[in-house]
Amino acid sequence: MQFNIFLNNEEINVEFVKNRRIKHSYLKIIDEKNLRVKGNCFFTLNDAKEFIHSKSGWIQKHINAIKNKKIASDEFFYLGKKYTIVTFHEIMGQKIENLDEFYRKKAKNLIPKIVEEYSAEMQLFPSSLKFRKNKSRWGSCSFKNSINLNIYMMKLPYEAIEYIVIHELAHIKHKNHSRQFWYMVEQYNPDYKNVEKLLKQY
Repeated sequence: MQFNIFLNNEEINVEFVKNRRIKHSYLKIIDEKNLRVKGNCFFTLNDAKEFIHSKSGWIQKHINAIKNKKIASDEFFYLGKKYTIVTFHEIMGQKIENLDEFYRKKAKNLIPKIVEEYSAEMQLFPSSLKFRKNKSRWGSCSFKNSINLNIYMMKLPYEAIEYIVIHELAHIKHKNHSRQFWYMVEQYNPDYKNVEKLLKQY
């Protein structure tokens, strides 16, 4: 079943699904214009509408994040700020012909310095440092302590880049996400939980 609802003067399409096996109500944001609500057989249309309105603040926050992620074909992020190719050239005096190569060059110039700084502070040293183009992971650390970092990290604010570096360096000592691992991350980045939320915007 489909119905429309208005949130902050914007019309949102809602897919309403009922399933007798479901004990609780669930809400999922599909995109900025579409939601999905699931409930059991006793969950009515009015219940669904009230449920959505009770979550309106949360929904709007996430829809705004989705909108912020969307960029035009001539736009890109660099160190947390959105630019067009033209405005970046005007401000920075640098012409970008290949965005991936731009990110790769900037990553190789900036990030090794951050790795070196935190390696010395944490006394954890990678066996090698490599940069790759990856759409699913910001970084990884192998069992041989080789760290791979995503060139798209250059889209992120500086504090997010630092967090990823700290995260991967911590894996040199802790190969999992144990309590000890997160304790170490928090030692060097006390605000890491908020930074993780920030990462979801990119």
